[in-house]
Amino acid sequence: MRIALVSPYSWSYPGGVTRHIEALADEFLAEGHDVRVLAPFDPPDARSARLHRGAAPQPRELPEHVVPLGRTVGIASNGAVSNLSVFPTGVQRLRRELEAGRFDVVNVHEPVAPAISWDALEFSGAALVGTFHTYGTNALSHGAARALGAARRMNALHGRIAVSDAAAWTAKRFFGGRYDIVPNGVHVPELVPVHAAGERGRLRIAFVGQAVERKGLPVLLRAFEALREHVDAELVIVGAVEDEVLPLLLDGQERITVLGRVDDAEKTRVLREADVLCAPSLGGESFGMVLTEAFAQGTPVVASDIAGYRDVVRDGVDGLLVPHADPQALAGVLRDLALAPARRAALSRCAAERAHRYAWPRVADEVLAVYRRSIAARERAATRPAGAGARAARRLALVPADGGPLVPPQRLATLEPAPPGGHRRARVRRVARRAGLAAAAAAGAALTLLALQRIGVDRVGESLLRSSPSWVIAALLVMCASMVVRAVSWTAILRAALPSSGLRFSDAMQGTAIGVLMSATLPARLGEPARALIVARRAGRPRETTPVVVGTLVSQTLLNVLALVLLGVIAFSTVHVFDDHHGALAAVAIAPAALLAVVVLGPAVLRATGASARLRAITEPVQRAAAQVRDGLRVFRDPRRGSVAVGAQLTAWALQAVSCWLLLVAIGLDDRAGIGAAAAVLLAVNVTAVLPATPSNLGVFQAACVAVLTGAYGVSAADALGYGIVLQAVEIATAVIMGVPALLKEGLSWRDVRLRALHSTPVRLPPLPAPAASEPQLAEA
Repeated sequence: MRIALVSPYSWSYPGGVTRHIEALADEFLAEGHDVRVLAPFDPPDARSARLHRGAAPQPRELPEHVVPLGRTVGIASNGAVSNLSVFPTGVQRLRRELEAGRFDVVNVHEPVAPAISWDALEFSGAALVGTFHTYGTNALSHGAARALGAARRMNALHGRIAVSDAAAWTAKRFFGGRYDIVPNGVHVPELVPVHAAGERGRLRIAFVGQAVERKGLPVLLRAFEALREHVDAELVIVGAVEDEVLPLLLDGQERITVLGRVDDAEKTRVLREADVLCAPSLGGESFGMVLTEAFAQGTPVVASDIAGYRDVVRDGVDGLLVPHADPQALAGVLRDLALAPARRAALSRCAAERAHRYAWPRVADEVLAVYRRSIAARERAATRPAGAGARAARRLALVPADGGPLVPPQRLATLEPAPPGGHRRARVRRVARRAGLAAAAAAGAALTLLALQRIGVDRVGESLLRSSPSWVIAALLVMCASMVVRAVSWTAILRAALPSSGLRFSDAMQGTAIGVLMSATLPARLGEPARALIVARRAGRPRETTPVVVGTLVSQTLLNVLALVLLGVIAFSTVHVFDDHHGALAAVAIAPAALLAVVVLGPAVLRATGASARLRAITEPVQRAAAQVRDGLRVFRDPRRGSVAVGAQLTAWALQAVSCWLLLVAIGLDDRAGIGAAAAVLLAVNVTAVLPATPSNLGVFQAACVAVLTGAYGVSAADALGYGIVLQAVEIATAVIMGVPALLKEGLSWRDVRLRALHSTPVRLPPLPAPAASEPQLAEA
């Protein structure tokens, strides 16, 4: 059989699909078939690195049966980077090769992927088979593909293969059709090794994957940091390099070996010597070839309970499934395995047996069976009598080429495990959360657009052009100074909370600067955990010091609430309180005062009222948060440091108010809006940024400025909007000026800090249980 395997991905940036195609081609060649692989290829030069975000291609030889289709570009997709061809020269070369190849079957991998696979669906000179590798639930991206005609183009396929039920779910959900499930294959040795029981309390863990967020490496690191305090554990990381792993560690590299990118022989050795492979992916996995590679070495798997992995791992038989993104649960399962060597041996026996299901000879035979059916379907269609309308429908791919009835896209039950409360409640919470954020963002955008429409862009532009650059620069310098004074306050709080840590002002300054940068560039309040992590690294063992550092943030937050209350008092002292047009100002002024009252009085009220068990369950998180605030107040038992912390924090807010006032002067509004207006604006933008809907709260920020200045101080909407734009520009400039040098000094990237902030909570395991009389045994499958 003459076979063309079409890949949209770069041959020299190999991922799971490329490895699948490479192994499948070798299997077909060994069986005597004539095979051509049509795939992009990036040469090892500087241009390739530029096109792939600095990542150099692997130096791979090009086999004779691989036809290169030009360069690719690295595109972020589904939590990873896809190296796809977007150049017309690649499509032109593909078409020439298909026309000249006289193929019996053309197997198009990832038919939806641009531009190689997408274009290959137009080829009519052979039986077309599509192999679907991707699992995803993103209705936006798949909906865009459908809008471009993906479902219709798929009708040209004479056969469809999905590598798992998860991949078939995605294809059926968004494109319709019928699918044969043929998994990814693995090279299985003649004699699969089976691990002996091993030593109790010792566990060798392997991780194979890139340091991309989707693979969940930070989750494993948090779990391992807790695990190694209880058992003799070792973690070997393959695929990620030290420069990517070290910034993700909270507590040192003890018993962690980072091998980086290795060849297949070294990866096989690591898997064979490991007691368990850990695959803590967060989602988006359609199969997980590394799972079957572990099985082929008799190594059981601990993997996230996600679609794709659930198709491979039989929970409790050849591996264990744990909730995804839950390092606490992962650490507990790994410790249980470390303490149960007989159970590990039973899992290993089942994993070795399971590997044969995925052996390449068996998988290749199943693929060939689909090819033969597809060739027969094409021949039947060619000989079937049909009128002009039917021929036109087939030519335009309006009917399935496999000869079966049309199966449209359909809504399917989710494959994800049910969260607490069930899928319906989780969906309601998710929709409500997204709706709230969308409503906040939309309201800000609508107010901005309405203001621009009613005021006119020209008038806003005039207001901006009228601003004085020297006063703007002065405001910027004062805003930077306020960040320095904030660091002075935090230093006093940290030294009181961690007197033996030796923390310096420069440490607090580093954390403050990086925290401000993260808060200014992300649509969530990741600045707080980011700055806590920076300081915890300097205060000793981060696992021990991070909770204490977080407590100091609570104390500083309480001072911020006090400052907001004072800003509200200042703002109201400059206006007539009972005027009807002060509603916006009243709302933002009452919010921090109400929050302070809840924090201080809430626990006492709950105790006095004897709340019901249901109410106590609901309010327990609030009580814990309130207790955390009170614990943070203990740092002020030192009168000297406490007075420094309070004085410096309130001074920082005063400097920010001065910066806001300088910008009023810069735009020429100081005759109508003085320091009271500056305090009101500062209050409004901080209250509305408690739960930012967009990075830097863009849109909502300007709406808050307009609402306060026009409603309470009679400033024109054009000038108020212009002021809001300049003020936000100054705040972002402050974050960049102070944060970027701090990141460089810290030796971290923005991505490193973001990942650390997302997975910043240390994991603690309870004390080891007493040794059991006998270990639990698993029934073999």
